[in-house]
Amino acid sequence: MKYLRLTTLTLLAILTSFVSQVSANSSDELSYPTSIEPELANRFAALAISCVQQEFPNKISRTTDNAEAIGRPRKIFPTFYGCFDWHSAVHGHWLLVRLLHVGPQDAPWRDEAIKKLNENFSKENLAGEVANFARPARGSWERPYGLAWYLQLTTELRQWDDPKAKHWLEILKPLEEDIAISLKEWLPKLAYPIRLGTHNQSAFAFGLMLDWAREIGDTEMESLIIERSLKFHQQDVNCPISYEPSGEDFLSPCLMEADLMRRILSQKEFADWLSNFLPGIPSDGSDDWLAPGIVKDASDGKLVHLDGVNSSRAWNLYNIASALPSNDSRKLSLVRSAKLHADTGVAAVSDEHYSGSHWLASFATYLMTGRGK
Repeated sequence: MKYLRLTTLTLLAILTSFVSQVSANSSDELSYPTSIEPELANRFAALAISCVQQEFPNKISRTTDNAEAIGRPRKIFPTFYGCFDWHSAVHGHWLLVRLLHVGPQDAPWRDEAIKKLNENFSKENLAGEVANFARPARGSWERPYGLAWYLQLTTELRQWDDPKAKHWLEILKPLEEDIAISLKEWLPKLAYPIRLGTHNQSAFAFGLMLDWAREIGDTEMESLIIERSLKFHQQDVNCPISYEPSGEDFLSPCLMEADLMRRILSQKEFADWLSNFLPGIPSDGSDDWLAPGIVKDASDGKLVHLDGVNSSRAWNLYNIASALPSNDSRKLSLVRSAKLHADTGVAAVSDEHYSGSHWLASFATYLMTGRGK
């Protein structure tokens, strides 16, 4: 299947549809995207469908202890070999499951998405993934980002009441169990938070892991994450958000931390904590207090990260606003900034450069379907 690059007119039409969608979700300005327009769903699904079985180009990031362990991606990662790297393949599969779950039920891409998921989600393929994860040389491979996205994938399957989802979940469970065990071993050893704007950030991963633990009823994992989060962040104040973004960020260290803490604290506790953590959030409804990230070369795999930071900031800002009391004067500025970032982030999702097309649609889908709220 061939997908056309966006023209200026197409982009304007999508942005108009996006703005209309956000407005329609609620009668007031404090709305949050909760459903996705068919045009956006078609566009995002097309990108995932085109990459989940695209083996090259590929970045294999793993430690090996012998020459024989170096091989081509499809042999090493029989399920998650596409989309340039393992974690992007995982959330590319999540994207398709998410859109099948909550997207338009009459979409033209559904049959092809199901076909590719059936091919990739086989017992034989997952056995290869489990074997790779069991290697002694694995070390910290894909921890925490890729592992957290895998738990997000199985969370999505649990929440979708469909026979296909139940079937796929049963196939994916063995690796899920191994990942959960490894994370429970790691969490007590993590002495400090990882305050980066890229893959190793702990706050983003903790949020996905906590959502999984609560969905599956894993109280041990939930308790570990809450304990670590409170130890790391409860006393944090004056986060230097004016220093953000760094030149290769796709996650906001400050906003992701706040998005994590709103999952843990009560509404009043969170509102008070936020006042100390981000004291500069305006109370006047302005949207210009946090500028979206700028990408000057979308073909550069690191610089294009900033297209992702706009989408992830947007869902952070929506989540923070929704966690505050209804009369909190900061809510309007948070939501208006979220919409500004969402407009910028969604518009950047294109098939023009594989450096961005292999992953940006996942972030935009997480945002536009209200996944993290």
